[in-house]
Amino acid sequence: MTSILAHRHVAFEDLDGFVPALERHGFDITYRDALLDTHPYDPLEPELMVVLGAPCGVYEKDDYPFIAEEIDAVRQRIAADRPVLGICFGAQIIAEALGSKVFPGQPFEFGWSPIALTDAGTTSAIRHFASQGREVFHCHGDTFDLPEGATLLASTPSYRNQAFRYGPHLGVQFHAEVSERGLRRWYIGQAARARAAGGVSKLRSKTDELAPAMVGVHDEMITEWLAEIGLLSPGATPETINQRGGMNRFLTTNGRS
Repeated sequence: MTSILAHRHVAFEDLDGFVPALERHGFDITYRDALLDTHPYDPLEPELMVVLGAPCGVYEKDDYPFIAEEIDAVRQRIAADRPVLGICFGAQIIAEALGSKVFPGQPFEFGWSPIALTDAGTTSAIRHFASQGREVFHCHGDTFDLPEGATLLASTPSYRNQAFRYGPHLGVQFHAEVSERGLRRWYIGQAARARAAGGVSKLRSKTDELAPAMVGVHDEMITEWLAEIGLLSPGATPETINQRGGMNRFLTTNGRS
């Protein structure tokens, strides 16, 4: 089986909506829980590393020693061209590993709102989250400078760098992974944020409206991206991927997209 190591920082932020597609494609998922799993490991061993969200900031290394460890692990994988998927805090970890600054943004984004794709984003796997005016779920108050050599894929008015790619690595600031079931946990774990965003009832109503379509979006996005980086056969994705030629279309042209 193809192995995935996911760095998890709080229990309710896991791979959530991506799990059904990953399991169907034969991926074996292992979680490494921050501050709990302290045993040494080889960051180059898994075929894919995922760094999930966290309520702390990448710049809080003195308080949270696992942050420096994760940055180092991601740097090793980048040097070895071993793919990394970063979600929210994880995207910021990738940015820092590539030499960019991570810092507080304004305002704190929490809840559902759309993203705008760049030209590059319209031909990326991220496009599935923006088609037909879809909205995505946000929970972030930090941002980062776009790493040198990275390609910007999506933005919002307050947070320009919502998704980027760098070779086989993908950073996504919004919470691409969340499902309706998963967000039930969020609305407890992020109760204060939920109240500030208009209340849980309002958020749940919006989630009930939007979440059913996300099942297909999760499948399409993660399947396409895994094919692009060579972890799935292109035949496992929609026909449009085959027409665009998969990940090699930007890895072999100029090395870093």
